[in-house]
Amino acid sequence: MTTRYAAPLTRKGTREMIWDAMIWTGAGISALGLAGLIACIVIAIRSKRSGLPDAEMRARLKSLVALNLAALSVSALGLAVIVVGILLG
Repeated sequence: MTTRYAAPLTRKGTREMIWDAMIWTGAGISALGLAGLIACIVIAIRSKRSGLPDAEMRARLKSLVALNLAALSVSALGLAVIVVGILLG
């Protein structure tokens, strides 16, 4: 009867730790982008419910488009950092 032993525990080297940090940093950046997108949704819903005239509503939503695009870009950047960390790690 043969006995199987678990693989010995090894410490991660500096190189692996760098890629892990890159992945977690990307996750944090993506979370910030997601928070921005959620904030855009909340602001848009509040604007719609406020009962503003059409012109003011359009002006408020136009300014929200820039915030929405910025949040989407930050989220995409975070996902790109995650992918690079996974591929190189």
